[in-house]
Amino acid sequence: MPSALRFERLASDVATGARRGRLTLAHGTVETPAFMPVGTAGSVKAVSWGDVEKAGAEIVLANTYHLMLRPGGDVIRRLGGLHRFTGWPKPILTDSGGFQVMSLSARRTLREDGVLFRSHLDGSEHLLTPERAVELQLRDFDVDAAMVLDECTPWPASRETARASMERTHRWAARSLVRAAELRVTRAGALFGIVQGGMHEDLRAESVAALAALPFDGLACGGVSVGEPKPEMRSVVAFTGPRLPAERPRYLMGVGRPDDLIHAVAHGFDVFDCVLPTRAARHGLLYTSDGTLVIKNARYREDPSPPDPACLCPTCRTSSRAYLRHLVVSGEPSAGLLLTVHNLTAILDLMRRIREALDRGEFATWSAAAAARLSTHDRKDAT
Repeated sequence: MPSALRFERLASDVATGARRGRLTLAHGTVETPAFMPVGTAGSVKAVSWGDVEKAGAEIVLANTYHLMLRPGGDVIRRLGGLHRFTGWPKPILTDSGGFQVMSLSARRTLREDGVLFRSHLDGSEHLLTPERAVELQLRDFDVDAAMVLDECTPWPASRETARASMERTHRWAARSLVRAAELRVTRAGALFGIVQGGMHEDLRAESVAALAALPFDGLACGGVSVGEPKPEMRSVVAFTGPRLPAERPRYLMGVGRPDDLIHAVAHGFDVFDCVLPTRAARHGLLYTSDGTLVIKNARYREDPSPPDPACLCPTCRTSSRAYLRHLVVSGEPSAGLLLTVHNLTAILDLMRRIREALDRGEFATWSAAAAARLSTHDRKDAT
């Protein structure tokens, strides 16, 4: 059975590489550029699926590493797949777990057949191979889109390390396609390849060429937002995006700050994910139309205004900065809910405004002004 993925390019910006598109998957349609809220263990932290949907999400991301450990792929398969297990009715994309395995360097052994690691939960030993990663995602979880198992190149990394990591990623990618082809006899999930190469442009170009020659449904840029300075991240994004095949969706992994999203869209990327909007909310950082706001700051102690007067989310319609500051400082659980609802709405509304600017043919002009506003950061002060 062929993949259920279909990608249409609807508009483009002549002055930049920005694209307006539509991604059709087994469980629905996603308007692009699109942001995927991260539901690592099958849930977006602090909020319900209803909150996520009302914020404007059309697709979410979950993580293979965490779900294979708990509750386990076999459990999810017996319960009807990840959509039925979680109750989220719209498209789901799953990360293969490559980034999480990279971050567990003290607990894993990298081998040609895969990654042998010990669970952070109970110390049990597991072997995650390219084939097993595909089986978990396309068979057990039965998701709309899956990612190949890659070796996520750390930062900093020598040229030799980056090349070895990239070449192993390519070998694993080819193996993943073989297993996916076997599973597609009964499954229709899409499969994305992942470009690596560290911060080296020639390696990135080589990786794009190698993966573009393979029949992946889409391609992703991995190995960014792994600790490198922002200028290096943006350089890789600007170099890689336009080189990815134009007819396939382009996915930038792990980037989610508002101004970085605008920069990435301008260089041709269509789909994004990042934990930052929800993680920042749990730490009292709010994204607004005029930049970031640190709600714990003392200056908001008696501020009756909403977090963002231009936002129509439930939090901004009902809660003042003073009240939200009180909840955060007091450690009230409702603070996480209210701030997460706002940040998700803010990021998803940003993506909507990007799409509208592309539809109007005004992205270049609109994006320059928006990026300048959104890059403003509220300074912390005494609380």
